[in-house]
Order: sequence, then structure tokens, then C-alpha cells
Amino acid sequence: MNQLTSLEQYTNAKQEKSVFMFSATWCGDCRFLDPFMPEIEAKFSDWTFYYVDRDEWMELAQEHDIFGIPSFVAFNNGQEVDRYVGRERKTPEQVEAFLNGLG
Repeated sequence: MNQLTSLEQYTNAKQEKSVFMFSATWCGDCRFLDPFMPEIEAKFSDWTFYYVDRDEWMELAQEHDIFGIPSFVAFNNGQEVDRYVGRERKTPEQVEAFLNGLG
């Protein structure tokens, strides 16, 4: 998973098929997904995945109304196409169901 490092990278990535995973190092529910994400990324290789540290990118999280993590926001051609946000722990199956819905 790519690490978000700049606003320029974020702006460019939104133009492609991209999924931003808002997370934090201290978040147990986020870390629960870590072992599954490489396999999920491989299954959905037409999308590029970005890790967004919510604490580091608080303004960006607020801009997208991300108040619970882990949360996922998908973009294509500069437009948000869908989101899977909330405070609850997400299972790999739930993440895959969200990604399958992106088309």
C-alpha cells in the first residue's frame, strides 16, 4: 500500500482509480486489517491503494468527514465514487464487498 506523503500526490491519485484507507498507527481495528490488505490489494489490482495516517492528515480527514477509522474513500477521474466509513471494526469480507461494489 502506498503511503500518502503530499497533497500533490493526493490530488494526482484522485484522478486515477484510487482507494484511500484512513487509519492510524494506534488504531487496533485498523491494525486488524493489516495482514489481509496485501491479498485484498492483489484481488483489486485495477485500484491503487493509499494509506492515509489520519493523525498526520487531520485536515484531509475532516474535509472528507472521516471521524471513525478505519475508513475507505474511493475516487475515479477526480470524483468520489463511494466510501466505507465508520468507527466499527471491518472484516476483510466487508472491505471486499465494498470494493466489489465499486465496479
